[in-house]
This record gives sequence, structure tokens and C-alpha cells, in this order.
Amino acid sequence: MAVIREQIDTAVKLIRSAETCAAFSGAGISTESGLADFRSPGGLWDRYRIVTHPEFLRSKEARLEYWRMRRELIPAILNARPNRAHEVLAELEQSGKLHGVITQNIDGLHQAAGSKNVMELHGTNRTASCLSCGKQWPIEDIQQLLETGDLDPHCDLCDGLINPDTVSFGQSMPEDVMNAAFQAAQNCDLLLMIGSSLEVQPAASVPIAAYQNGAKLIFINKTETASDDLAELLVRGSAGDFMAAVMEEF
Repeated sequence: MAVIREQIDTAVKLIRSAETCAAFSGAGISTESGLADFRSPGGLWDRYRIVTHPEFLRSKEARLEYWRMRRELIPAILNARPNRAHEVLAELEQSGKLHGVITQNIDGLHQAAGSKNVMELHGTNRTASCLSCGKQWPIEDIQQLLETGDLDPHCDLCDGLINPDTVSFGQSMPEDVMNAAFQAAQNCDLLLMIGSSLEVQPAASVPIAAYQNGAKLIFINKTETASDDLAELLVRGSAGDFMAAVMEEF
């Protein structure tokens, strides 16, 4: 407990002394909201074949595989609720201390918790769009189609392919969001990294960019990363519990 107390005190001091804070989150922040890490044993990527974007475009069989996975994923995301880690980040933003959240997640839980400046590096699973004409739907509407057995949904305006507004394998990252994320990392003097393995590039380079521009790093993660040695403070354990304790002191 003494080590945890010291870590909480250190985190509070770092946040209080920072002029500009940013946060970087990965799947680990949302596991406490009941969303399993895709990469974990038994996770979606363990049970379904990864369909690349070029495959999705050219093959109906690939689209059927893709939408079978999404039919299982969408309800889990819609039923998830923000946990204390999401809420504390929103509270820090409201206090003026945190200037933005950079996330690898597609679940929308940061926005649901009240965060306003959220940079979604991999897009969002909350909406889907026609790849031809751009018409957009709430993901709930697409889920209704999937539940009726339509596993290759097409646009009702132009018959184009519908795809969630996420970045798929084989797709380019959104340049505007990536630029905003690296700008936020380069402008902060403290970055809180929560729940990422820091394995997926180019997103994993964001905390490193912050460090290289002089920012101090707080890593709150249950597993090791290749960049742990860069962290001013390294915390193993529940992000929700730790962030709640930090906010009480802050």
C-alpha cells in the first residue's frame, strides 16, 4: 500500500506542476468497462479471421466474415459504460488541466464520459457510412440489419458498400487526426498513457513523440511495453482505481 500511496502522490504532483496535459489510451482502459481486448486469448481476433480493407471491397465472402464479427462486437460496445478512468480524464479536461485525449479505441467511451477533445486514431464504431456516397447511419441501424441476417449491407440510396467509420487493416490512418494527435503530444509537458501495449504503429509513436519533446510520461498499464523505461511514473494495476485515487487528491 505504501508503494501505491507514493505513486498516487507522485502522479498528483506531476499533474499539478504540468501546464499542459494530454492523455493517450488503448484497449486496456476499456477492459474495466467490460470490453475485452481484441488481441487477448478468446478475443475477436482469435475467433475471427482479420479481413483487410482491400478484401472487404472486392469479396462478398470477406464481407460476410467481417460483418459476422461486427454483429458480435457492436452490442458489446453499445452496452458498455465509461468507467472511473474515462470519467477522471473528462473531469481533468473540465478543470482545464487536460487538453485532449488521444485514443486507439473505437468505442466512444471517452465522449460518453464527457471528454470533448477526443482524437480517435482508429475511427469510431458508433457510426457507419456508405463508401460511395457518404451517407451515414448510427451503428444501431446497421446492427438491426445484421440481426435480420443481412451480412452484406448496401446503401439504400446508391447501393454502395456500407462500412463502420473505423480504420481497417489495409486502410490509411486519417491524416488530420494523426496530425492533431502528434501536435497534442508535442505541445504537452505531461502525457498520461493508459492501457496500451504500444505495439500498433503509427499510434504507438505518439507517447514517444511527447517524450522526445520534453514531456514527462505516466504509464498506467497492467502489462509491460517496450517504452516503459521512458516513463517518469510506471503504475501496474487498475486504471479506474488509480485514477479515482489521484482525482481525490487532486
